[in-house]
Amino acid sequence: MFDDPFVFFALVIAIVALIFARKAMNEVAELRARLEAIQAAPATAAAPVPPPLTPFEAFEQTLPPASAEAAPTPPPIVPDVESTAPVAPSETPEQAAGGAPPPPLPQPDRGFEETIGTRWVVWVGGLTLALGGFFMVRYSIEAGLLGPGVRTMLGGVFALALLLAGEWTRRKESVSSIATLPIANIPAILTAAGTAVAFATVYAAYALYGFLVPATAFILLGLVALGTLAAALLHGPALAGLGVVGAFVTPILVSSDKPDFWALYIYLAIVTAAAFGLARVRLWRWLAVTTIAFALLWTFPCLQCGPSMVGPHAFHVLAGFILAALLVVCGFMFGPPADEGQVEPISSGSLAAYLLGATLIVLNSFHADAAMIVFGLLVAGSLVVAWRSDAAAGAVGAAAALVFVVFAEWAVRANPDMLVLPGGPLSDIGPNVTDGSVSLHLISAAIFAVGFGVAGFLAQNRFIGPIIPVIWSAAAVFTPLALLVALYARIAHLDRSIPFAILAVVLAVAYAAATEILSKRDDRPGLQASIALFATGTLAALALALTFALEKGWLTIALALMSAGTAWISTQRPIPFLRALAAVLAGIVVLRIGYEPRIVGQAVGTTPIFNWLLWGYGIPALSFWAGSIFLRRGGDDAPLRTVEAAAILFTVLLAFMEIRHAVNNGDVYRQSAGLTEVALQVCVTLAMAIGLERLRIRTGSVIHNAGAILLTAFAGLAALFGLLLLENPILWHIDVGGIVINLLLLGYALPAVLALLLSYAVAGRRPVAYANTIAAGALVLALAYVTFEIRRIYHGPAISVGPTTGAEQYTYSIAYLAFGVVLLGVGILFNSQRARLASAIVIGLTILKAFLIDMSALTGVYRALSFMCLGLVLVAIGWLYQRILFRRQAAAPAAPTGS
Repeated sequence: MFDDPFVFFALVIAIVALIFARKAMNEVAELRARLEAIQAAPATAAAPVPPPLTPFEAFEQTLPPASAEAAPTPPPIVPDVESTAPVAPSETPEQAAGGAPPPPLPQPDRGFEETIGTRWVVWVGGLTLALGGFFMVRYSIEAGLLGPGVRTMLGGVFALALLLAGEWTRRKESVSSIATLPIANIPAILTAAGTAVAFATVYAAYALYGFLVPATAFILLGLVALGTLAAALLHGPALAGLGVVGAFVTPILVSSDKPDFWALYIYLAIVTAAAFGLARVRLWRWLAVTTIAFALLWTFPCLQCGPSMVGPHAFHVLAGFILAALLVVCGFMFGPPADEGQVEPISSGSLAAYLLGATLIVLNSFHADAAMIVFGLLVAGSLVVAWRSDAAAGAVGAAAALVFVVFAEWAVRANPDMLVLPGGPLSDIGPNVTDGSVSLHLISAAIFAVGFGVAGFLAQNRFIGPIIPVIWSAAAVFTPLALLVALYARIAHLDRSIPFAILAVVLAVAYAAATEILSKRDDRPGLQASIALFATGTLAALALALTFALEKGWLTIALALMSAGTAWISTQRPIPFLRALAAVLAGIVVLRIGYEPRIVGQAVGTTPIFNWLLWGYGIPALSFWAGSIFLRRGGDDAPLRTVEAAAILFTVLLAFMEIRHAVNNGDVYRQSAGLTEVALQVCVTLAMAIGLERLRIRTGSVIHNAGAILLTAFAGLAALFGLLLLENPILWHIDVGGIVINLLLLGYALPAVLALLLSYAVAGRRPVAYANTIAAGALVLALAYVTFEIRRIYHGPAISVGPTTGAEQYTYSIAYLAFGVVLLGVGILFNSQRARLASAIVIGLTILKAFLIDMSALTGVYRALSFMCLGLVLVAIGWLYQRILFRRQAAAPAAPTGS
């Protein structure tokens, strides 16, 4: 439809203007209705306290409507078409006597006819005016009536006419100040249409007809945008939205083969100043946020320009930061008023946005000196502004985080091995020839560390809010520690460094002194959290000192010790944050071992047990157990459960990793596992499950309970699939060793004993089926051991080779009978029904074997002896049940009556 770019562009501008006008004028109407309600309420009326307003909203209510002229006396309250409730009358006698005013009448809904007739026709009329001018120009082009020059001139005349009409209607009280039409503001609509036509006219003169050179078009479009912003002072937010969009889009519309970034950013600085000034005067929050967003977007072109263009890009973020500090930050210089002790999001976010832009420039310029200097100035400016204004305290946290980002990227770029992933090292990572000087980074890091640390400590005596001192103390603790780690990674390459260890000790002493000083002050909101942060910083600095002075693997140990220390501090100062911090540190250690399970890589050593795995897993395990004890004093919660889970995990991993290391001659990454390894893992798992079953009785911990169940399940699966299937010496060729002291004793006899002990540990405390299942597993393992041991006697170390003789079959029967008799004796001696049932199962299996196997496989004397022995044993068992077991059971109830 619109094949002419001139018409299409103008239509888009007009639609954008109307969208901004509708949203902004709705806000103005809502604020005006609230102001009228406040003015109409009697001074003595008892009314509920309204909710607190933001500084922007509180100040905006004191301003006259955008289209009203200044007058020495306030205008009379006129009923609004959107609120048909009558104007409050003069004070009644009841109100004068102190009575409450009657409740306001409910506002009737606006009808369809009223909405169409009073609002939509005005908006559609403004759009129609703009489109009428565009279509007239299009007609003249299609009919060949007017040349390009005349078209452009007529477009300018039409734009000027609309602007004059808007100003005329604004000055005419009878047309523009109709109180019943506050949202459908006719002067604003006309002026918006005029500025849209003016934008389109200038752009058409430049892009379509070539009447204007880029510099002239740029200046004219900028003047139109600035003029639109200026007109917004009189006509309201509709023009403000149109002006700020047009001003920031103008550089895109006007292109040049040789862009001048200095001219661009000086122009953007002027636009930003005008927009911030308008937002400050009218207190339009949305305009300030929109301006900051567009300004931040204009930082991204610097990512394509390289280190040679740092100057103009740095000027852009520096100018924007200064303007935001002067005009946007509440309570600072010329900014709106602020609420004491409250962090205001726009005030903090505006500074953080320009800090982010400065960070992008530093990273893209490979830490050029000029970029680093500007970044340092913005960080220092953030601290200064936040020191003077509570509203900007959030920028302190943003500055601390971005300082770490800058130095961490600088460290990683020089040590790409730190980012080696399973798929190999990351590409395009490495030091650049244009990297900033090390000396400048050292000086900057020292200034940042001292600045954040000292300011964060002194802020505890300056700010009284509950959150602001905590923000300052968190930045004071985090920033020096983060910078120390980054510098250590860049300069010492993660190797031992006594100088860095000394610096960490000095930092720990400073944090400890701060903790002691703050502990002696009178309690106030946020003080306890700040003390906890400085105390945590002391532990962190000591952990880093240990890391720097020792080998790489000590970082894992240091973090684990720090978790235990934080848990202990939480017992001295019961602050919930400390409990959460202990859990977070435990999580970091878990992630650390997930990245490299060997802790120190190939330097783990080959000595069984006494190698780096013992320290890398053992000390963290002890630390987490100690931390869980400390945290349990404060109750059962998520941090406690996290640390308890970490303690169990590291204990299990210590055992498993040491087993793999010992069995595989130091190669913990070996793909296959043998009978020895599986047997040791099953035994250790069952032993730990017994320990957790005992521990959970004392603690009642959900984690200990779940850990015991999981370990039992793992032991059962490992025994079933590992010992009885995948590593079964009868199924596979496996050398089991000597006659008595062999792998069979380790793989089947010892697990059977441990499973039996576990079944008694859970008896009476878990469901009967759970304990009986474990006991059944113990019986299976015991029978497997008896069977495999007999086969070892007849076949040698490789029990899977060779035929089964008659003597071997007879030995099986005798051994099963003996095993069953032993179980029966144990059951009678200890009055254990479970042992007697196990005996019955074994005897039953022996009977089945006799009739199904021995009868056909055995011949001669072995067959006769098998059945004779079986018969004698069965008779003996019957006699035992009749003469001993049942007699004892019958005598037991009679004992009390006779006593």
